Amino acid sequence: MQKIIPHFWFDQEAIKAAEFYSSLFDIHSLNTHVTIYDIPSGAAETVKFILAGQSFMAISAESSFKFTPAVSFQVFCDTAKEAEYLWKELSDGGNILMPLGANAFSDKYGWTEDKYGLSWQILYLPNQFITQKIVPTLLFSDEQCGKAKEAMTFYTSVFFNSTIDVLHYYGEEDEQNQAGTVMYGLFELEGLFFVAMDGGAAHDFTFNEAISFMIYCDTQEEIDHYWEKLSAVPESEHYGWLKDKYGVSWQIIPTIIKDMMATKNPDQLKRVTEAFLKMKKLDIAELKRIYEG
Repeated sequence: MQKIIPHFWFDQEAIKAAEFYSSLFDIHSLNTHVTIYDIPSGAAETVKFILAGQSFMAISAESSFKFTPAVSFQVFCDTAKEAEYLWKELSDGGNILMPLGANAFSDKYGWTEDKYGLSWQILYLPNQFITQKIVPTLLFSDEQCGKAKEAMTFYTSVFFNSTIDVLHYYGEEDEQNQAGTVMYGLFELEGLFFVAMDGGAAHDFTFNEAISFMIYCDTQEEIDHYWEKLSAVPESEHYGWLKDKYGVSWQIIPTIIKDMMATKNPDQLKRVTEAFLKMKKLDIAELKRIYEG
């Protein structure tokens, strides 16, 4: 099971977006979705889906957070035709940040926001180093610029199975980026690859709750570990959510809650929902007790 799952927070369009993304990749599925009632925004729809063999989750709930390029998703393409197809579909109705074209490391590379505002980087790399098709990418910009290497070191110290695999730095000849900051960093956390980059140009965006990363935990000890290590903004702590010292949002979730939220018993679902909405750090024993009535 994938331990870390990217999570998208849409205002209204989670189901439509998941259907759209699922239509673009060869290995895909759209799994069950659940409607949660009586939450602060009134009601929310959640949907789990698989793209290129990787798990993702999205929610439709009232939100003031908007997607920004601070978190994007690099897609490694095996053929030029695939790169062109994905670029056409993902840029249609969106906002192109960097046009598709050749650069120093790829014959075809482009960065675009899709029609829902989510950012994608399309790369044609037939001999890529990793087999993971879609790679979450963290751009450390604004007040976080220059902290990409520090963050990679921090994250790999927090997660038990983790490595830093690639580090490339900007040189003195680069006019837009400070020499010695990270041009491209590849690291792995619990089997999921991430990319980190420093954004040297002036950007007016940074990380927010629109994109978070869910960490599924089998035990309370695991939950306690990640909560203690990652949480750095007390006012952002609520029902399993937290924000780290770089502004990246995480959800520390007990694995067992997947079965609880999939129950066909409306009373059980109501009890569990009411319980976790009152918690900051989630308590497995208490959730079990309430679920079982």
